[in-house]
Amino acid sequence: MQATRDFLRRLGLPAGDAHDLPTSPKRFPDGAQYRVEIPSVEGPRAMAAVLEEAQRHGITIHRVSQGSGIMLQTDDEIREMARLGRENGMEVSLFVGPRAGWDTGGQVAASAGKNLGARLRGMEQVVYAIEDVKRGCALGLRSVLLADEGVLWVAGEMKRAGELPAALVLKISVLMGAANPASILWMERLGAGTYNTPTDLTLAQLAAIRQAVSIPLDVYVEVPDDFGGFVRHYEIPELVRVAAPVYLKFGLRNAANYYPAGQHLEAQVLSQTRERVRRAALGLRLLQQYYPEATASKLGAAGLGLPV
Repeated sequence: MQATRDFLRRLGLPAGDAHDLPTSPKRFPDGAQYRVEIPSVEGPRAMAAVLEEAQRHGITIHRVSQGSGIMLQTDDEIREMARLGRENGMEVSLFVGPRAGWDTGGQVAASAGKNLGARLRGMEQVVYAIEDVKRGCALGLRSVLLADEGVLWVAGEMKRAGELPAALVLKISVLMGAANPASILWMERLGAGTYNTPTDLTLAQLAAIRQAVSIPLDVYVEVPDDFGGFVRHYEIPELVRVAAPVYLKFGLRNAANYYPAGQHLEAQVLSQTRERVRRAALGLRLLQQYYPEATASKLGAAGLGLPV
């Protein structure tokens, strides 16, 4: 295997998983090691709940993300989320709307087809996805959430051509599924701004990914049940040390999957959103206890996809 490992090194990749868990020297543009993300923030009322709970617990939330999609929010709802993000120095990242899981095809419903769920079927869905991105940008968003490498490449090309804002963050969903340094390096080269790793990667595997890529990694430290249901709070100090720059992403175990959300599920959305912030407070307490020298970004820091 040595010849293979030597060739991987020449490509700029690690020769294996980093079982020695080296401290990452890489940082966010402001020099910080970590930021905090609350996912599944489905609309402006849920975002207001995040802000209220963060203040109550005395913690900083740098980014909120949403899974139902740009297409399922009104212009006023998106404008309000953008306003809240802008006024509070927080990134707001909304999912691109159409996806195979909500389309008319049948493979995604088969046991061997679930990996297709967030991909785009056919060229029409690519067009729809780009239209969703353009609409979000026109309403003030500067971060969108993608799960298809084709639309990532197209959006990256549109940024370079000036068709989309240069500051737009192309955040890659956990649903993309790339799980090794070579695959994630490819996503970075396609234009990914941050990458959400699969939820079950070990510290050694994450440390190896960090050796290969420079973009921030988004790592679930509490994982929704349908992605494994792990609660990795005690690993947070080591995650920050070996994977920086990293977004600590607080999902919620033992909670409903409510995509696509709407007014019919609002009470559940709000209660689960508030609990995600509480879980973040619990996790950050452990980080402070066991790695107090870890550095966090301030709100409005460089590199955040702040709404305009």
